Amino acid sequence: MTPVEALSEIAFWLERGRASSHRVEAFRTAATAIGDLTPGQLAERVADGTLTEIKGLGKRTREVVAAALEGEVPTYLADLRDATPLADSGHDLRALLRGDLHSHSDWSDGGSPIEEMARIAVWRDREYQVITDHSPRLTIANGLSADRLARQLDVIAEVDAQHDGFHLLSGIEVDILDNGALDQTAEMLDRLDVVVASVHSKLKMEASQMTKRMVRAAADPHTNVLGHCTGRLVEGGRGTRPQSQFDAEMVFEACALFDVAVEINSRPERQDPPDDLIDLALDAGCLFAINTDAHAPGQLDFLDHGAARAAAHDIDPDRIVTTWPVDRLLEWSRAKR
Repeated sequence: MTPVEALSEIAFWLERGRASSHRVEAFRTAATAIGDLTPGQLAERVADGTLTEIKGLGKRTREVVAAALEGEVPTYLADLRDATPLADSGHDLRALLRGDLHSHSDWSDGGSPIEEMARIAVWRDREYQVITDHSPRLTIANGLSADRLARQLDVIAEVDAQHDGFHLLSGIEVDILDNGALDQTAEMLDRLDVVVASVHSKLKMEASQMTKRMVRAAADPHTNVLGHCTGRLVEGGRGTRPQSQFDAEMVFEACALFDVAVEINSRPERQDPPDDLIDLALDAGCLFAINTDAHAPGQLDFLDHGAARAAAHDIDPDRIVTTWPVDRLLEWSRAKR
């Protein structure tokens, strides 16, 4: 492995383990700092002691570079590779998951380029990955206008063409507006492979109005997945947030009627829907999508958490659209448009 590969993999494992962003970025910064140097040039710097002159390298990252140049797996990386699984259960279901319908890049509020998200998805044995950056109303997350989304589609197509046996699919996490409309033009939504619709604002809306809002979004022929339906936060740096109030039976009946999958959001701070709502969605006959909502490459392994929750509710794998092969997935996602 090259020094850049070693540094990048360390960043992945740290991110997967929810290390601080400062620690993760130290290794990504180091990988960028040496990215234009050949192994020979790096070896010369190690030999003459000038590796310390490269801005962005610290003691630990210099040790990683030196070990990789010697053809060794750096000790720090080897220790990280021995990390325990993210979840204690759900392994059989996790093995059936083929892809992920909800992830973000640096086009909105993600931390990495589309190319890097795709590269890690391939490395983690995904058959497909959907890029679902935010829509324009979510300005705090640099949501995509129709023009920016159109440009992103070209980038996704270019990256997808670079891979065999893996599909990088186009998508959006579209904001559900106060009246239940979707925050993107119908023309652009028609062009996407997958549309995840989520509520991000006015989470304390009165229950009957929130119910109407979500039902209208589910009824929109572009909606494929209802994202993190309650909006709750149960832990993490952003603090906690109670779940929004709505008639869950009515919302899930609408999802079942309009063939919309209910997302099991795998982020540890979300754990959304709560367990009782997963049971309600099951009883309503809903499909499910186990998604990471990854905002960085290391978070793509969060599928482990979602699989454990779904397995705890004995959800039939065939009702989980992310177990489906890509052809079946796309036939379903495009059927209503």
